[in-house]
Amino acid sequence: MLELKDRTAVVTGAASGIGRAIATSLAKRGCHLALADIDDMGLKKTAADIIETALASSAANNATSDLRISTHHLDVSDRDAVAEFPERVTAEHGGADVLVNNAGVALAGTFEQVAEADFEWLFGINFWGVVRMTRAFLPVLHRSAEARIVNISSVFGLIAPPGNTAYSASKFAVRGFTESLRHELRKTQIGVSVVHPGGVATSIARSARMPKTNTPEEDEERRKSFEAILTLPPAVAGETIVRGVERRQPRILVGSDAKMIAILERLMPVNYWNLLGRRLKK
Repeated sequence: MLELKDRTAVVTGAASGIGRAIATSLAKRGCHLALADIDDMGLKKTAADIIETALASSAANNATSDLRISTHHLDVSDRDAVAEFPERVTAEHGGADVLVNNAGVALAGTFEQVAEADFEWLFGINFWGVVRMTRAFLPVLHRSAEARIVNISSVFGLIAPPGNTAYSASKFAVRGFTESLRHELRKTQIGVSVVHPGGVATSIARSARMPKTNTPEEDEERRKSFEAILTLPPAVAGETIVRGVERRQPRILVGSDAKMIAILERLMPVNYWNLLGRRLKK
């Protein structure tokens, strides 16, 4: 098991959802945190909730909490901001041992509906954010006795449903990048994990960009249909991911739906949507 106590983890997209849940699960194990997001208020709430829980736990055990948490406004699509970020983390924490590239956005619509600018916006966060954060922090991680890079893909990095060309492309790209990087770093002390969450109950559907040709009614119908399959509590997802990190798992499947889809894709790599599409319509 990878010991997380007294290590330092960098978590992007930590203001809500899976990122907040990952940060909470890491803190429960005594891991110091450098939390990043563009949502400053959400980030402050994440940090405050974690500190409150840590203090309560310490009081119950007649101990003191020495958990160190720093919060950082960061847009992972900003090349210069990402390049400067390791210096800020090192100044606060002296280094980093775990990098969790979780920040992500969604964009619905068929390829013909999605504007090129929106496609590039999504890739700037979902893919280039992962690549640039990894490049920026690799020198810091190389100084750790044992480090881990954790990149959040999606179940849509295993399958590619219609109406998700941009999102699926970005999540397949994260998967391919992560798997190749793992092979390249296998003789170093840096382990690499790719995470495929299934339907986690976050606000990603509510905040997703929709095709500009849609009516407000069409947007709302699409959001509701997507939200209907987002049922796994974020706290469960966070625990699953952190347990996978502790176990040094190269691939972490989150939720029974992700496990089922991974099997189905292996059995029906070309025709899986014939089955899944009919099931979702029901």
